[in-house]
Amino acid sequence: MNVLLVLAHPERHSLNGALVDIATRELNSLGHDVQLSDLYRMDWKATVDQADFPHETADPLNVAAASARAYKAGQLTDDVKAEQEKLRWADAVIFQFPLWWFSAPAILKGWFERVFSAGFAYGTGKSYGDGCMKGKLAMLSVTIGGTEHDYSARGICGPIDDLLFPLTHGTLFYTGFTTLPSFLVHSADRLEEYGEGFSELVERYRERLYALETTAPIPFRSAASGDYAPRTRELRPGLEDQNASGFRLHLKTTS
Repeated sequence: MNVLLVLAHPERHSLNGALVDIATRELNSLGHDVQLSDLYRMDWKATVDQADFPHETADPLNVAAASARAYKAGQLTDDVKAEQEKLRWADAVIFQFPLWWFSAPAILKGWFERVFSAGFAYGTGKSYGDGCMKGKLAMLSVTIGGTEHDYSARGICGPIDDLLFPLTHGTLFYTGFTTLPSFLVHSADRLEEYGEGFSELVERYRERLYALETTAPIPFRSAASGDYAPRTRELRPGLEDQNASGFRLHLKTTS
């Protein structure tokens, strides 16, 4: 299997960097091929602007339309083309990043905005489980400063799955990825004091990587499942669990 690792952390000698190194070694030992996009080391341009579309003459700039035209004409910038080639090559993608202000670092958001261009990742009439990345796996690996209790269903920070929903569902599942449950490292700055020890963390991550191809994905409802009304794309009544609300409405249960 071909695995692309996307790292978004400014310090290579960090826990996030160590997790990328562990993933590279473990995946290689299992016979997988690995590529790394280290966004800070690449000095990745995080903002979408006119410079992304040097051949575009329309005024004002419509990013989605300009992106679609540039992709069709082969006129996207070289850095974007290179990342798109990595995605074509990849069977699975692991995104490694710290949770900053309840989201991913801006540089990773910018990677999605520029690399997931119209025509390449969206805009083909298929979405939510049936998009252009269908057949590929994706997993978030996230380091979190707070404790597991902080990010529980009743925790003061809110449920971590809800915070990550814009990425797991709105970005990855939307574009067709089979999204695996996220690998979470709580109390990342105080592993020994409040969380697990580093050796236990390494072993837990190795187990997740070993099971990458067999882990059950997050059971999001696909757009093609018939669960949503065609015109409004609202969930049909009666399909949810009795107490489900919010983002959990979009999870298909087995009950």
